[in-house]
Parts: sequence; structure tokens; C-alpha cells
Amino acid sequence: MEKQTDKIIQAAGTGKKIVSTSFSVADIYVPDLSDNNRELDSVDLDNPDEFENWLRQKITESGKKIAIGGYGEDRVVYKRSKHFGQGADARSIHLGVDIWTDAHTEVLAPFDATVHSFRNNDNHGDYGGTIILEHTFNGLTFYTLYGHLSLQSLNHKSVGLPIKAGEAFATLGTPKENGGWPPHLHFQVICDMLDKKGDFFGVASPTNKAEMMELCPDPNLILKIF
Repeated sequence: MEKQTDKIIQAAGTGKKIVSTSFSVADIYVPDLSDNNRELDSVDLDNPDEFENWLRQKITESGKKIAIGGYGEDRVVYKRSKHFGQGADARSIHLGVDIWTDAHTEVLAPFDATVHSFRNNDNHGDYGGTIILEHTFNGLTFYTLYGHLSLQSLNHKSVGLPIKAGEAFATLGTPKENGGWPPHLHFQVICDMLDKKGDFFGVASPTNKAEMMELCPDPNLILKIF
């Protein structure tokens, strides 16, 4: 499944823009949000303002303009919420790419699509506003998930609604509506929705990392920025 889907996505273009923020590859800072980063011990990751201030400081210190990354990263940040479980099977492996940019930034569709489903996932640390798009190429269907959106983005949406490639179909939310995070987009590719609607695992446990990363291949196949 993964190899076939990767080929379809790779054949779809040379790199897709999914936020209205302008940046080049040289502008990207890749933050380390793993348990190995001892600097995070002194940051209250449960406080979105403090989290955002730390992140902006790291971007400035690195001489970059935007923070992007996180696919496959084992992240300490998910330990702040019971939503991701506890103990040995707690989910901490990130299955998407995060683009950390301003609230109200427009989100753009990478390909022609229809709306598969949408929901406000309002658990602490969850996606908040979420939209999932369905794409079909050469008879193969796959999905892209957009998390941490504004709740306004869910207005006037309906299952099956056509979305054109490049269309601004959503905006990023504030911490009050995006699950309690600094403003950013969680972008994820999904091969099989497993009958889920409006939500999908954005984080895997270490025990099922390989299975979930096969189900959710690297979004850089679409973005092509790393």
C-alpha cells in the first residue's frame, strides 16, 4: 500500500504549497520536540504562549523564518495530555508534519479533492478544528488531514464538497480553538481511513510505529521541502 501510494503522490507534482505563508527551504528551522531535548525541561509546554515564545526564540536564534518538521519524531509534548494515553503504550510518535505559523493563516489544498469529513476534536491537546480531504489519482484514493484549524473553517463544509487544488479552504486556529497549541498546521497523509470520520490518529505508540508510519507515509512526499 505504502509504495503504490508513494508513487502516486510523487507523480502528482514537484512540491505543493499548503499554507499561504511565503518561505523558502533556507528559511526553515526544524525544532527538536523530542524527549532528548533537555531545553524543554524548563518550558511549560502546557502553556501555549510560553511554548510559542520558546519556539519563536529558537527560530530567531537560528536566523530562520518558520518552523516545520516532526514526522516520525518521538515527542515529549504529548505527555502533557491524558488523551494520548499513559504508560508503555502511550502515543508519542508524530505521524504528520507541523508547520508553525500565525493564527488565521490560510490553508491551501495540494490537489483537487472532496471533503471526506470534518469535526471539532476538542480534547485537551487534540486537533481542535479538523478537516480531512479525499484525493483520487489513477483509481487510487488517499487522504490528507489538516488539524488545529479555526472553528470558522468548519462552517459551510459538507461531505463531498469539491475543493480545487490551490484553494484556500481553511485557516489556522488560535490556542482557544486548536486544542491548546501555539498556532500551527498538522498536515498528515493517510492511505486508509479505517472507517474513521473527522479524526484520525496523529500520534502512534512506539509499539505500533512501523504499522502506523506505513499507513501514514511521510507528508514530505507532497511538500518536498526536506
